[in-house]
Amino acid sequence: MWRDNEPFEILTKDQGKRAPRHDEASLQANLNELANLAPAGFSAGLHIRFASPLIYVRTYSDEWTKVYDENAYALRDPIVFWGLGVKGHTRWSAIKLPDPFNILGQARRYGLNYGAVFSFGPITSRSIVGMAHGEREFTDDEMAEAARIVRNLHHSAEPPTELTPAQIEALRLLADGDRHAAAAAKLGISESAFKARLQSARARLGARTTAQALKKAREYQLL
Repeated sequence: MWRDNEPFEILTKDQGKRAPRHDEASLQANLNELANLAPAGFSAGLHIRFASPLIYVRTYSDEWTKVYDENAYALRDPIVFWGLGVKGHTRWSAIKLPDPFNILGQARRYGLNYGAVFSFGPITSRSIVGMAHGEREFTDDEMAEAARIVRNLHHSAEPPTELTPAQIEALRLLADGDRHAAAAAKLGISESAFKARLQSARARLGARTTAQALKKAREYQLL
């Protein structure tokens, strides 16, 4: 559970791996604001690509988190389906999608009696945030404030840049184990041209070394 003034553990889809962000200070500040708005906890999946978020933070109770994960409810959750299908925000009570596994009903047993969902960004890189309250519905002002925070989270978590197809190709060959000379030969270019591609890829990713560029490209799901 999150505690006041404690930094959030910001994770990539690979559990336990810290995600280097180009604006982590802003992420932390906005996550703190969201936590203060959501007394029963929240979940934030930022930049969902290929069914996985680049960053995932969750502060619901350990008991509910265990039930949710053990039953793979993320694949069946009407709140998630709403966020994937609609951009904007709404209260959980206004969602009319089927809930055959009674996920929202089960959540109430763990103190998540009221809630709201926020969806922002294109379908190819969408951020979905749910937040809960144990005592009452969120007010319109709270919903508007949370929507602002979610927009900020989405922008703060955005990968620094995209890579060109040539840069992706060069990094992928190295990821597959090729050395510079062999990779250049496969691409039909000189070794110096291959190194230039790597240099441009490092610059786009804000990486000091090629190894760091490979790590970031994997985390941003560019490879």
